[in-house]
Amino acid sequence: METPSIDVRSARGRGHVMSPRSLNGPPPERPVRGLDHLLIVAHDLEAARSTYERLGFRTAPRGRHIGWGTANYCLMLEQGYLELLGIVDHSQFLNGLDETLATRGEGLSAAAFAGDDLDRSAGLLRETDVNVGAPQDLQRTIEADSGDLLPRFQLLHLPRTATPGLPAFICKHLTPELVWQPGWTDQPNGARRIAGLTVMVEDPGAVAVPYADIFGFRSVTNTDNLVTVDCGGCYLRFTDADGLLALHPQARAFTSPPPQGPVAMRVEVADKAHTASVLQANGVSFERDRDGPLHVPAAEAAGVMLDFV
Repeated sequence: METPSIDVRSARGRGHVMSPRSLNGPPPERPVRGLDHLLIVAHDLEAARSTYERLGFRTAPRGRHIGWGTANYCLMLEQGYLELLGIVDHSQFLNGLDETLATRGEGLSAAAFAGDDLDRSAGLLRETDVNVGAPQDLQRTIEADSGDLLPRFQLLHLPRTATPGLPAFICKHLTPELVWQPGWTDQPNGARRIAGLTVMVEDPGAVAVPYADIFGFRSVTNTDNLVTVDCGGCYLRFTDADGLLALHPQARAFTSPPPQGPVAMRVEVADKAHTASVLQANGVSFERDRDGPLHVPAAEAAGVMLDFV
């Protein structure tokens, strides 16, 4: 008796034919191992820093991208981190940040996935017909009290066809000890890691196969107007305007749907009761679903709908 196969057609026009037996074998090697960090862009970087400190986050010292007109504050977590990004010198290279702020406004802008060997990641992506270039080296300055630190990274930029709805790249930290410093991950609100990211797209079902190419078919679930991607315990959720309110009740505050792209994130905390007390003490408005997430509206988080879980 012939084993039936699953035929999935992607938005790129390629056909993926998989036997159910292949889903039961050992998982194949993947170009990424999870989520590294999320980027949050702001018109006023110092105001964004104050906003997130009011949410109970501790920021690492300010960083500058060498040769660029951008700077950042990183909110380091036990696993991953959040990067607040803004413009400090309009005369220098801005890597498109000015265009992003002009078209989408402030808020979530992109995701960085974690990789261990970016040359190997590039090769694996090319095997699935994803056209990527070579990894690029990047260095930035952290203005620490003890003197400037110079952490180094490698980045592999992903084409938009590979990660529809979500600008993304793969990141490898060459000097992680300079970024995850003692004390920097001790967050007053108890934040531990990024647990999820919600992305608004026009057709959620169309993103399933491209993300399966990166994370594997086992990691992708497609139900109604929601596609969920498990990227190592952090869940990417792709939905349309109708599905957004079901995921994030604070979306009621929008008079019109937010622009397509990343719009909300979930951050895991050690104790939601403690986090709630921090928010209350700092005058941050939020909603709570009984024992469920703490829903912070975008107006309180620099354009990001934020759920503490």
